[in-house]
Amino acid sequence: MPADTHARRHADDEAASDAAASRPGGGGDGAWTGGETGGRAVVTAEASADTTVEPGAAASAEAARASARAGRPAAGGAEAPGIPAAPGPFPGSEPAPDRAWTEQPLLRPLTLGSLTLPNRVVMAPLTRARAQNDGLVPTDLHAVYYGQRAGAGLIVTEGVSVSERAIGFVHVPGLFTEEQVEGWRRVTGVVHALGGRIVAQLCHIGGASHPDLLGGARPAGPSAVDPEEMAYTEDGFQPTGTPRAMTEADIDTAVEDFASAARNARRAGFDGVEIHAVGSYLIPQFLNPQLNRRTDAYGGDAEGRRQLLLRIVDAAAEAWPGERRVGVRMSPYWTAKRFCPDAALLADYDAAVAALNDRPVAYLHLRGPDPEAPGRPDFAAFRRYRELFHGPVLVNNGFDRASGNAALEAGIADAVAYGAGFIANPDLVTRFALDRAPAAGDPATFYVGGAEGYVDYPISG
Repeated sequence: MPADTHARRHADDEAASDAAASRPGGGGDGAWTGGETGGRAVVTAEASADTTVEPGAAASAEAARASARAGRPAAGGAEAPGIPAAPGPFPGSEPAPDRAWTEQPLLRPLTLGSLTLPNRVVMAPLTRARAQNDGLVPTDLHAVYYGQRAGAGLIVTEGVSVSERAIGFVHVPGLFTEEQVEGWRRVTGVVHALGGRIVAQLCHIGGASHPDLLGGARPAGPSAVDPEEMAYTEDGFQPTGTPRAMTEADIDTAVEDFASAARNARRAGFDGVEIHAVGSYLIPQFLNPQLNRRTDAYGGDAEGRRQLLLRIVDAAAEAWPGERRVGVRMSPYWTAKRFCPDAALLADYDAAVAALNDRPVAYLHLRGPDPEAPGRPDFAAFRRYRELFHGPVLVNNGFDRASGNAALEAGIADAVAYGAGFIANPDLVTRFALDRAPAAGDPATFYVGGAEGYVDYPISG
């Protein structure tokens, strides 16, 4: 959902691309996934390997369907040009040499809370909209897709809906019914059999949803303020409206929905969960004073606005007592019509990140500001939160292999999450290790279709 993809929502994660100006729901630059899910629509080998594609990366699914498929090589066909040379200079550090094999920091093992990873290349959440059934149940196609990418040190799934009330993008699987739990159990079984680790990103869209996705019901958010986003429905992208303000009972229900989804994730065999607090979804809506105008315990000031996030983290952690298997994904630098990363909002995020130190959080997953150029992420922006959070930090948005290695070498992060790079390169870790060129993704199949553009990308030969 959506990287993890409404063009940067998750899953939603992305690097600069020519699609920036066409993303729905954004501010002056047309910004906005994730899965996860998050990201820009156009993915080329020259673009950063961590471009996360979230719902809405394309101006519309209809436009994506019409786009040319020439960008994705057929099986056995020629690959895209090679990975760019090591970028630099980076603020406060020198770029690391672009090493091969296990000398690369990206290929070293890592402990994240209660998880041990074989490498530091994380698959960011990527909304792919393949649960095309009435129950929003993951299928065997999902098992193939995630299994193909089990070489990642950690897979973060597309943002999965924690309840029927949380849905905000068509064909995104959930984790709130027994059928969905069974579907995800097949996915985790395949990933584990292939030596991988996988966590479920738990997502609630809040006021950025649409009645067409909620059985006609009006979406609910922190206050009755239109987030001015675009929701992707069966009829394509539709503008959001003014949500109803959540009651305290609604908030309690949302917290329990996350808690229940975390319990379901454990039953489904996931190694943990990641809380989706990225972009314009429910938790960022509560963190944002433009959208949260409450005067109760969940608003009024920065401390009140972060209470929902902290309650959700605590509730999800109860599924793994005594362990650290809950990550949190945040995007302090998100830019959209209702989101401006000014000094006041960044200070609020500073306090929210620092408050996570008092919770059993396995890691902080940061989506950084959009880079000025592919492969040149803003190290200073990530360093700000590295100094605030005491646990492992994952970084995302604008990284290629060279800049990922440089970030680890400089101590900016413990792992690097790559989004759209994993769409066309199920063997991305192997390509990094062997200095193989990345293949290009096909935007026409990011959010539509079945196997095509989903599980048919070739591995490097």
